[in-house]
Amino acid sequence: MVRPAHFGPNRQTEASNALQQPVNGSAASFAAAALNEFDGMADELQANGVQVLVIDDTDEPVKPDAVFPNNWVTTHANGDVVLFPLEAFNRRPERRMDIIVALSAEYGFSVGKILDLSAYERQGRFLEATGSMVLDRVNRVAYAALSTRTHRGLLQIFANQVGYEVCAFDTLDSSNRPIYHTNVMLAIGTQFAVICAAAITGSRQREAVIKRLASTGRKIIDITMEQMRSFAGNLLEVQGQDGEPFIVLSKTAHDVLITEQRTILQQCGRLLPINIDTIERVGGGSARCMLAEVFLPLTQEFNQGGGHGA
Repeated sequence: MVRPAHFGPNRQTEASNALQQPVNGSAASFAAAALNEFDGMADELQANGVQVLVIDDTDEPVKPDAVFPNNWVTTHANGDVVLFPLEAFNRRPERRMDIIVALSAEYGFSVGKILDLSAYERQGRFLEATGSMVLDRVNRVAYAALSTRTHRGLLQIFANQVGYEVCAFDTLDSSNRPIYHTNVMLAIGTQFAVICAAAITGSRQREAVIKRLASTGRKIIDITMEQMRSFAGNLLEVQGQDGEPFIVLSKTAHDVLITEQRTILQQCGRLLPINIDTIERVGGGSARCMLAEVFLPLTQEFNQGGGHGA
């Protein structure tokens, strides 16, 4: 998690992100509220035994969306790290090699090959990591809603490099705009998949995606467009230190789920609803967007108790 230094409205992303809401207020008030929400979320995760690496955002340059680190990096169990091209110019400084170095030098993770796709920004082709893709890491499938932030060709390049299949599809929201990030309409856990099927255009595409998800044995939770706008699809399963599964979501998302949907999720993990109202309204992202998972293996020294990890 990246603790934001200058959270606030991002005018460079609002054209594609329909979930950003027009807001009134000072930059200082937004930044202060976001810090309180961020600290509350990190504290709640840690109190439940979820190990969290909190990295401070740098003061310069100003990065209003630094709180959403899942958009610029993925890590993999074989040690690979992938850096991704971002559509908004003022988001590109979020990619920080010092964070990757710290994962190895300070936290004991083994970093192997680094695949840097950021050069594709110069071609106007973007792929925003686990915002653009929802990865089924067990079955090695990258689900992706195509948009200006999610380029089909880059999807295939990523998939070829890391050994994934691509399941790409088209979407439209209730205003006939493409869903800007896949992870607001789809979430995949160990035993469940939350999806806004109504957002997938065309019955053939819709049925193919649902069939593929169902074939993995997961319980399918279909949410409405209205629930999606309240971030009910933007959640993430994490594990506590004892292996207990938790499902992290915002209080907004939790409250719009109906009893049946909530019951299915509770059968798959303990729900951790977090109040991040300002971050959601101003930033147009929610709990899942704030979490960049670390799948890297620990070095032998740290595995033997010589250090700490996340």
